[in-house]
Amino acid sequence: MTELRGMYRKKFPITPQSTVVTAGSCFAQHISRYLRHAGYNVLDAEPGPQNLPIDLLQEHGYGIYSARYGNIYFVRQLLQLALESMDRWEPADAVWPMGERWIDALRPSVEPAGLLAAEHVRRQRVDHLAAVRRLLEEADVFVFTMGLTEGWEHIASGTVYPTAPGTIGGSFNPEIHRFHNFTVSEIVDDFRQFRDLVQQINPDIKFLLTVSPVPLAATATDHNVLTATTLSKAVLRAAAGELEAAFDDVDYFPSYEIVTCHAPGNQPFDETGRNVRPETVAKVMAYFLAEHVGKSEIMDSTTESGYESPDKHTVRSGESYAATDERVFCEEAILEAFSNEN
Repeated sequence: MTELRGMYRKKFPITPQSTVVTAGSCFAQHISRYLRHAGYNVLDAEPGPQNLPIDLLQEHGYGIYSARYGNIYFVRQLLQLALESMDRWEPADAVWPMGERWIDALRPSVEPAGLLAAEHVRRQRVDHLAAVRRLLEEADVFVFTMGLTEGWEHIASGTVYPTAPGTIGGSFNPEIHRFHNFTVSEIVDDFRQFRDLVQQINPDIKFLLTVSPVPLAATATDHNVLTATTLSKAVLRAAAGELEAAFDDVDYFPSYEIVTCHAPGNQPFDETGRNVRPETVAKVMAYFLAEHVGKSEIMDSTTESGYESPDKHTVRSGESYAATDERVFCEEAILEAFSNEN
């Protein structure tokens, strides 16, 4: 892909010594993986048992992000998690049945088989919230990838779920749950609240926003999925731009633009049309690392750029993990399958 000069100029430095926290949608998993591989101090506040294989740990949500929260697609979801970790808010309808077992409705993918009792889910969540509070207190930089605008919420409480009730677990009830498509103003207001809240316990924290380039797998609107994707990404990008312009401690990294640009030879997705090719991810992260660690040139080859794909390595440093392959754990794939069956 042709070099995109001037695509990114950092607002503040993020060094390998910075304590970095990662969260967000599926594409954020690539960012977390590459930062770890590049030697960044990516916090893992909720590590898994040391005696289990890395693949198994990742299937249960360990080592993917800085805590075991799974994918956080919405800024409202992020805000509610922070509020809950500080005992300032409590979600509703937060434990769902899945057959004869139970799952955490706010992070349904972290226990693929579910737990034996609802109380087990609640106790596990208490430990999770303590880990989230620690990472918010300790982070120098919070990296968040905005993923979706289309979500589902509990009508009475406003509790936002990462996936629709009835897909992974629970059941959809139109008198209890509703679809909500977040607007630019809502996203901006939610992130402002999140920023203000976190800075109460960590005044020096900074934020790096990105927008996921991964298109929607399905839409709950009446529009075609292509037009729904275009609207969703435009809303997220506008919100990120407004926040970056408003605050000196909020930066924006253009991973979305690098992936989706129309530069000659750019073929960012694999045959599914949704999965970003490993070489494209390497290109994205080369731009980031070039700006923050001083690499002077962006090369077209992953090998030439000096940043090999982490799938070639198995890294387990202390309590942190790097992915052993390029799999991305994403509830949207389940939503797509659910949609195709109905």
